[in-house]
Amino acid sequence: MRKTLIVVLVVVGVMLVSTGIVLYAQEARPQVTQGVFATLPDAPPVPEDNPMTPEKILLGQMLYFEPRLSASGVISCHTCHNLSLGGTDRLPSSLGHNFETGGRNAPTVLNAAFFNLQFWDGRATGLEEQAQGPIQAGVEMAMPADLAVERIAGIEGYLPYFQAAFPGEENPITFINIARAIATFERTLITPNDGLDRYLRGETDALSADAQRGMEIVVQLGCVACHQGPMLSLGVLMPFRHGEDLGLANVTGQEADQFMFRVATWRNVSLTAPYFHDGSAATLEDAVRTMGVVQLQRDLTEEEVFYIVAFLESLEGEMPVVNIPALPAD
Repeated sequence: MRKTLIVVLVVVGVMLVSTGIVLYAQEARPQVTQGVFATLPDAPPVPEDNPMTPEKILLGQMLYFEPRLSASGVISCHTCHNLSLGGTDRLPSSLGHNFETGGRNAPTVLNAAFFNLQFWDGRATGLEEQAQGPIQAGVEMAMPADLAVERIAGIEGYLPYFQAAFPGEENPITFINIARAIATFERTLITPNDGLDRYLRGETDALSADAQRGMEIVVQLGCVACHQGPMLSLGVLMPFRHGEDLGLANVTGQEADQFMFRVATWRNVSLTAPYFHDGSAATLEDAVRTMGVVQLQRDLTEEEVFYIVAFLESLEGEMPVVNIPALPAD
């Protein structure tokens, strides 16, 4: 009996010591989120020359879904940035005018308002400049600016909406106002309260144990050198030598700009496959492995990939509720 009691006490003692060590380790573990990650702001920045109003948001929503802004009359902003598909089209590269492709994957429009540089190569600054590009691009909507204005102005029902969105302007239907309205609507397409947001606000169970381990791993590996802050992206151009696309150098012709691409956001990343500027990674697992090799110069273990993907899958925020608007008749 005495021997049994001694054995039990020893076992309990070991368990208590072990538990104490585990608790101490957990308390001593550095807060990996501190100074690295941040919650998504309640609202994106708004330029002074394009304030948001309900009237402008409504007009922008209509124009976002407006296929008559394309030469063919069948392609809209929503075609390639489908709000039911994570703000993308889930194709390696988007189909545009005459079924041509531009060779790049459509980046998500969700939370794009928090980026200053737009497009994969950062060639546009702000949503207003970005919104003008696809409408005029020959491999996308293929509609010259003057013809876009002419077509929209020829739809009588649009005039009251432009007058309400841009009061006091004698001729409110202009190409820049089309872009301003679309940009204003896009600033409503934010997705707060993902697992990480809620975790940072103190909901410790907002991230699963696997996701929390994945969060630790991306910090330890150094992924957060580029993927940090509220957008889980620095929002700047960084070298990514993957594929044949030369990135910003295609625009500038400068050798120093070769393979420079904007850091992709991790927010809602589980919804936006395939991945990278060329859509070459079909799954998150593929993308994580490629990033390990190209950016970290190491082959990630299957365990590391599993936990990182668990973390990335927790970053799906609350989707904006957007109804397809009724468009004015010709």
